[in-house]
Amino acid sequence: MPNNHIHEGRNIKRFREMLGIKQDALAADLGDDWNQQKISLLEQKETVDPAILQIVSTALKIPVEAIQNFDEEAAVNLISCNFSDNAMFNNRIEVFNNNPIEELKKLHEEKMALYERMLKEKDEMMARLEKLIGEVKNNI
Repeated sequence: MPNNHIHEGRNIKRFREMLGIKQDALAADLGDDWNQQKISLLEQKETVDPAILQIVSTALKIPVEAIQNFDEEAAVNLISCNFSDNAMFNNRIEVFNNNPIEELKKLHEEKMALYERMLKEKDEMMARLEKLIGEVKNNI
């Protein structure tokens, strides 16, 4: 027996709209006995005959249980509780918003700093070598 909060007709409408199907198109899929007005009336019913639910679910290519159990209010609550602005932090999901230009600048600065250190070390080594060469010349 369906939950009192479940409106099966409204659920048919929700799924039909989510799938991008017009009432006329659904009616055509259901057969000659159906038209747009009959689909509109069906979507207003809180409970729908199980046999009709079966043919509608087949036409929409969704399980009957989806129509019978989808609770829009519960879904909205679930989404709002799990996907609020702070939910990512509460669920320990880290979001990094990296700017590629800033990353390239940082990488360039790091490389330049390394290059400058290497040049300084080279200059110091050259100075030591010149000093050693000078000492060797003086000892000869």
